[in-house]
Amino acid sequence: MYFIDKDGQAYLYWAQGNIYAAKLKANMLELDSKPQILGELPEKGLKEGPFLFERKGIYYLTYPHVADKTERLEYATSNSPLGPFKFTGVIMEESPNCWTNHHSLINFKGQWYLFYHNDLLSPHFDRTAPSWPTVYTLTQTALSAKVTSTLRGVGITRANKEIQIDRYSDIGKQGVSVDFIDTAHRMKGWKTTFSDKGAWIRYNAVDFNSKKVKTVNVMAASAQGSAVEIRLDKMDGTLIGTAKSRRRQ
Repeated sequence: MYFIDKDGQAYLYWAQGNIYAAKLKANMLELDSKPQILGELPEKGLKEGPFLFERKGIYYLTYPHVADKTERLEYATSNSPLGPFKFTGVIMEESPNCWTNHHSLINFKGQWYLFYHNDLLSPHFDRTAPSWPTVYTLTQTALSAKVTSTLRGVGITRANKEIQIDRYSDIGKQGVSVDFIDTAHRMKGWKTTFSDKGAWIRYNAVDFNSKKVKTVNVMAASAQGSAVEIRLDKMDGTLIGTAKSRRRQ
């Protein structure tokens, strides 16, 4: 990637196991300094796909790193675009749905967004389609919290619009799973399967105030007949509706 600092100087960042950087000439086609390895980053494991940005005089170098089995997203900070950078923390832990978790970060209308990889649409192809963006906040010198990879995306969904609960914010550890409706035709979408009583899935940021919601329709099928409860905030939160399904013939 290239980065243009506030003084107009452009820099090029790239990776070959380690992460390198150099100044660019005004034509943006030639190096204007010798490449140098950016440290103090973790020595072991592949590091690639660097993305750098600046905020309030602090330079954030973010990058995928194979710390264990797959890539996680880490970041380092410095007072200079050429470092030295010091490892500061982890943005996102290893994702089970992608080996190469390449990414980028932007600020839009005062809110920071992280874009990252996910291979749910291309499970047999490691260079994957980007997933939906996830929101995080940025303090003076650190990212305030780790980002958890989900299908939720960003924004607020109106309660009178279709909600796809496979794009969840959080999911129970037992009795619930998300899979393709048709594994032979993956672009047809996903389904959420509840196999145990009490299994749950959470979908954040639903706006119930914009419209007066009196009924909730749930697209569901069951071999034995069942009910889906809709609650606010948590498992034992306020019950706002129950959708009963007929027994599938």
